[in-house]
Amino acid sequence: MDNFEFYAPTRMIFGKDTHLQVGKIIKEYGFKKVLVHFGGNSAKKSGLLDTVLQALDQEGIAYVTLGGVQANPTLSMARQGIELCKKEGVEMVLAVGGGSVIDAAKAISYALCYEGDVWDFYAGKAQAQKALPVGVVLTLAASGSELSNSSVITNDRTHEKRGYNSDLARPVFAVMNPELTMTLPAYQTACGCCDIIMHTLERYFVQGPSMELTDALAEGLLRTVMAQSLILRDHPDDYDARAEIMWAGSLSHNDLTGLGHCARDFATHRLEHEVSGLYDVAHGAGLTALWGSWARYVYKDCLPRFCRFALHVMNVPEIGSDEAIALKGIEALEAFFASLSMPISLKELGLILSDEDLRTLARMCSHTAKDALGSAKVLHEKDMYTIYKAAYERT
Repeated sequence: MDNFEFYAPTRMIFGKDTHLQVGKIIKEYGFKKVLVHFGGNSAKKSGLLDTVLQALDQEGIAYVTLGGVQANPTLSMARQGIELCKKEGVEMVLAVGGGSVIDAAKAISYALCYEGDVWDFYAGKAQAQKALPVGVVLTLAASGSELSNSSVITNDRTHEKRGYNSDLARPVFAVMNPELTMTLPAYQTACGCCDIIMHTLERYFVQGPSMELTDALAEGLLRTVMAQSLILRDHPDDYDARAEIMWAGSLSHNDLTGLGHCARDFATHRLEHEVSGLYDVAHGAGLTALWGSWARYVYKDCLPRFCRFALHVMNVPEIGSDEAIALKGIEALEAFFASLSMPISLKELGLILSDEDLRTLARMCSHTAKDALGSAKVLHEKDMYTIYKAAYERT
């Protein structure tokens, strides 16, 4: 195993009706004015936004609101939030929503403590030295942004989708009521479950030493998410399944499932960022559309891990060569994605791409990665193009 440092400062308030406590929680920290940041009309229609605002009113906490965050949060929306917070003298940002809202809130929190343009962080031109506190009322189990140091923003002028990681914007608290996810459409729930799986796999398929305990945690999380995903497919109002998925989402992206590993892969995520940045597809769906083609391209370079995954997670019989077992594991996970009505090719996303479009995706991804990407197998531009092409031509 490798040395590691684990930092998980976020206070978690988990369970039924916990969102009713948000005013009291914020008051405990002494914040007097907050930005309540949220997504589309669902927060209004469900009554959640009114409930949150009432909780703030009851504690005498002033607030301003800004809604409209979309599935792939944009730089222009973040800039709106930045200007509003500066004008209103906001002391913290409260994200009411899923990963997109939380990521936008993090971008705003960086910018309020920085004199330059917030895109500098995502473009790799600057490092944050300070950030305004962020709190969360979670409505979607998917990104794990409520416990992670990650934030992803799309520059809606250039269509670049870029991430920035800093512990400064790890949320101070996360209110996590699984009941709030019950109104989600089946497709959005499935996308979230697959994003959780992929966050775990990005830490699992790596070269070098690992920890048996960390592997067991990752494998247990994967098996749990897969089993509970199928329950939610058939019984979307199952509270216990919702709770399992919500907790798994947080644990999948707070680094717990990668402790003691020498590296992270995140190639599938980086490949997908270019797709959703240009074509605005759902992130979880973009991941499942690409993963199988990535896996078939890299598995020989990371064969022991793929073989272990097939045996420990996908329950593939230990029959035949390691290569045969690994390939069956890849096929089994793709079959699972399909069972949730998730795409396993780029065409299933409804995209019509030319060869030049695929090469553009590869060039953009290579440029962002400074040519080299991944751990299971280091990818360069020609490798990225091959994966995109395979994902598009897959039938």
